[in-house]
Amino acid sequence: MSGKFFVPLSGKHDFFSTSDKLEIGNVPFVSKNAKPARDESLEYYRRVTDTYRLNIQLFEEVISIEKNDDLFTVVSEKNSYLAKDIIIATGFYDIPYKLNVPGEELPKVTHYYSDPHFYAFQKVVVVGAMNSAVDAALEIWRKGAEVTMVIRGNSIGERVKYWIKPDIENRIEEDAIKAYFNSSIMKITPETVEVITPEGTKVIDNDWVIAATGYQPNLQFLERSGIVLSDDEVQCPVLNPETHETSVKGIYLAGVICGGMNTHRLFIENSREHAEKIIRAIASR
Repeated sequence: MSGKFFVPLSGKHDFFSTSDKLEIGNVPFVSKNAKPARDESLEYYRRVTDTYRLNIQLFEEVISIEKNDDLFTVVSEKNSYLAKDIIIATGFYDIPYKLNVPGEELPKVTHYYSDPHFYAFQKVVVVGAMNSAVDAALEIWRKGAEVTMVIRGNSIGERVKYWIKPDIENRIEEDAIKAYFNSSIMKITPETVEVITPEGTKVIDNDWVIAATGYQPNLQFLERSGIVLSDDEVQCPVLNPETHETSVKGIYLAGVICGGMNTHRLFIENSREHAEKIIRAIASR
């Protein structure tokens, strides 16, 4: 893949999809609830890996892909590999959108959230109003942290999971979680966060900042590999819709990366067919 693997959501995160929609390789996926939690999914995919003895190289960033005659050389930070065909399925968690404010480089600031227990009994600012931000705010608050949300708009995002949205709105209404709407961070210091609000600048005592401001795909990596992108703002990779082969013969794309900057167009249930198309195309040759 073109970037290192990150876990942007916590262990209690639930999928939108039901377990049957997440099944792969004819391996049954049984979960406690219709929509499995992340830890159940990780256990399931580990079992799939064991069942099919998949050769997986973990924590190994791919630096470049070069084509020589009929073979590709995939160069990583640790090794190099030869391949006849390549499937890129890097999603869009590669590059976080930055706040672009003084202090964002401090160790207390992160764009990737994983463990709510880490923040227990501390003062945490969560930036954002979509699923990642809401999940983080609720889970950290329930572990005893003092949580403040800084939200650019005037409400919680409309695409927040319908079973979570009332929870966060009720916590904000009862002031268990403090929320500044129509607001943005102006500056981060080791001890505080300065927030511009409709009522003026607020200085908040703070230990940690979780900037759940979204992510963007590493389209530059695709371009460096020779893949052509559309010349509009979406920068959608050019590919054959029947085979998902890109402008580089032998390189295929699967999943959200196929949508370019339009990261909300594709998700699990409408991109499962990508793999089937790709395998059919490779097998036919």
